[in-house]
Amino acid sequence: MQEPQETVRELIRLQYDTLTQTERKLANTLLENYPASGLASITIVAENAGVSTPTVGRMVQKLGYRGFPQFHEALRGELEAQLSGPVQKHELWAAEAPESHLLNRFADAAMKNMRQTLRHVDTDSFERAVDLLSNRESQLFVVGGRITRALAEYAFTHMQAIRPDVTHMTSSAATWPHYVVDMKPGDVLLMFDIRRYETNLQRLAELAESRGVKVVLITDQWGSPVSKIADPVFTCWGEIPSAWDSNIATIMLLEALIAGVQEKDWPQTRQRFEQLDEIFDLTRLYRKFT
Repeated sequence: MQEPQETVRELIRLQYDTLTQTERKLANTLLENYPASGLASITIVAENAGVSTPTVGRMVQKLGYRGFPQFHEALRGELEAQLSGPVQKHELWAAEAPESHLLNRFADAAMKNMRQTLRHVDTDSFERAVDLLSNRESQLFVVGGRITRALAEYAFTHMQAIRPDVTHMTSSAATWPHYVVDMKPGDVLLMFDIRRYETNLQRLAELAESRGVKVVLITDQWGSPVSKIADPVFTCWGEIPSAWDSNIATIMLLEALIAGVQEKDWPQTRQRFEQLDEIFDLTRLYRKFT
């Protein structure tokens, strides 16, 4: 049997409806403290979930693993991948690199990442995110981390053109209390967080949730700890032959969300675009060819 390519978390979600009540109890325990809760021995995993060891064995087989050792190894691999930095990523790719040119390998990896990302986008979650991001009755906050702040700025630039009351939070956690104090129930926080996940972003998500803010998360295939707080959550694949992860699939998803928000209430969006163009003409920001 070929071992699954999806993360264990994703496999549990995909197979959840097929699990028995006892197996769901185990699944919920694994997801509550993922992936650490599955890294112990099969006996301890069963005891912590309040189920029998045969239940653990049956459930991991339903997920597509030959047995608990393969399941355990998959979780260890995910944890190592989450914690790996640029040097470890580069060495992994260098060891496994085929003889073809880097451009071809990069393109193949990028296309695979986009296909994997699209496979795991739930359309209902996508529509729910569009509804949240386009709601002009709420304020939209956008934030990213050390690397993903560029994605947050990209999202902010487009969302600000589409709708009012959009705030781009700085990447400095020291300034975040000034934003949090203005957050109200029903507001929305669009957050980007990829490996190596930033503890400040998790704390911000917790503070926002405590104020009744809806958190929309865009993360990678291993899943930021913010996944426990956010809803909806989008996982984007990003491994490439490089010391860095790719944001190509993430940009694809983000641009699809932007397009969805733009179309959600096109008459209002069009009116805002026209007003912006009039102001741009007054500022003479763009060159005219007529």
